[in-house]
Amino acid sequence: MTTTETTRSIPGFVPVDAEDAILIARVADPERAAPVVARLRGDTLIDLSSVAATVSELLDIDDLPAALAGVDPAARSWPSAEVFRASLERDPSRPRLLAPIDLQVVKACGVTFADSLLERVIEERAGGDRDLAVAIRERVGASLGSGLQRVRPGSPEALALKESLIAEGLWSQYLEVGIGPDPEVFTKAPVLSSVGFGAEVGVRAESRWNNPEPELVLVMDSRGEPVAATLGNDVNLRDIEGRSALLLGTAKDNNASCAVGPFLRLFDERFDLDRLRTETIGLRVEGVDGFVLDGTNALERISRPFEELVAAASGDHHQYPDGFVLFTGTLFAPVQDRGEAGQGFTHRIGDRVTIWSPALGALVNTVGISEQLEPWTFGVRALMSALAADSVAMAASAAAETVSE
Repeated sequence: MTTTETTRSIPGFVPVDAEDAILIARVADPERAAPVVARLRGDTLIDLSSVAATVSELLDIDDLPAALAGVDPAARSWPSAEVFRASLERDPSRPRLLAPIDLQVVKACGVTFADSLLERVIEERAGGDRDLAVAIRERVGASLGSGLQRVRPGSPEALALKESLIAEGLWSQYLEVGIGPDPEVFTKAPVLSSVGFGAEVGVRAESRWNNPEPELVLVMDSRGEPVAATLGNDVNLRDIEGRSALLLGTAKDNNASCAVGPFLRLFDERFDLDRLRTETIGLRVEGVDGFVLDGTNALERISRPFEELVAAASGDHHQYPDGFVLFTGTLFAPVQDRGEAGQGFTHRIGDRVTIWSPALGALVNTVGISEQLEPWTFGVRALMSALAADSVAMAASAAAETVSE
């Protein structure tokens, strides 16, 4: 499948109003020891090393627009089309995109939409067995669907619904976080383990029922304030979590199971949380077998405000000195059959997953087996060492230029 065929149905890799957006990326350049923080301007990615060594540091600059405006016009740069191409081809010999986050903790909220809440209840009652899910879906959907759509989590109406569901024997731990006072917040991935645009995303070899989760990802600075947004794929192993919610870590945190990108879009006078409240995130899965699945995640249907989710993750009870990112959940839970009737959807190796929105561009990844993908080796110590080596190399280069002058 060619890149053209893969992306024909989406508007492009960058936001539709990219010229008016402040878009931040991380570039792996084989000529540099450390990943480079960069900004997209027009069709060029511009090195921001003179402003900040990490994205975490960049987002804590008080007057960031002024700092960005002061970047040396002669700074190193890369044609964005070439970087996108190298990223899709996963060519380490050329500059390519990484996840646009680095030292931020990766948090996630679950069951924040009524539709996906129903699917979590179904998984639980099926014990992770997708063969049982169809019949359970009909029964549980008939009992819960309309009530869940109308209720505000934590409200008196939600408490009354809880009591009635307990009486009917339909209460679930997922309903507790779906309509109760407190949302589910968990740690999705370790620092620096997320993959970016073009990379492979992983599902465990043992999983037989899994899917992508297209999500809006909010980005917070060290004060816990939302300062940017991006797209994410919260890869989900439905059979494993369905066996027990205590297996959430096994289902969610695996090699390459978290994809983020392609850029961070910084908040400004044109783009903020209010702009995102009505954004729709699209999904397309294209299999090497010819299978195509389309879906959407309409953020206007989220059951809790973004501010409530952020406050549940950070505040007096928990701080993140390097900032954090927060997956906000999805209403998308695919039930379309892939192959045998009644078996529903699950990934196959080689699936091309495209998650996109008008405001945030497109995140493209290919599905592989976590155990067979390139191991994650570049952690915090490696980053610190690389930044130090990069600093020494840049200082030596600048000194050499001064002598030659």
